[in-house]
Amino acid sequence: MGARKLNNKYNIISNNVKKYRLQLGLSQADLCRELMLIGVTMYQCDIYEIENNLRTVKDYEVYALSKVLKISLDTLFKGVEDEFDL
Repeated sequence: MGARKLNNKYNIISNNVKKYRLQLGLSQADLCRELMLIGVTMYQCDIYEIENNLRTVKDYEVYALSKVLKISLDTLFKGVEDEFDL
């Protein structure tokens, strides 16, 4: 069984990950290095796939991304409400 999607997307934080990474002036490889410093191994292709909505994001990766990007979890999830039919 493959990964489940919501509205044909693998994750809902892709745009925010890219936005805040670029605001910090980090390349995808830079982001990977910063994640490794806190014990989370991700590769440039993982970041690419997350940002292009081709990969799901594990809960500990979400937490680590928020720490490395120096934003709160609320900020990482800001604007994702439109993904849900509420």
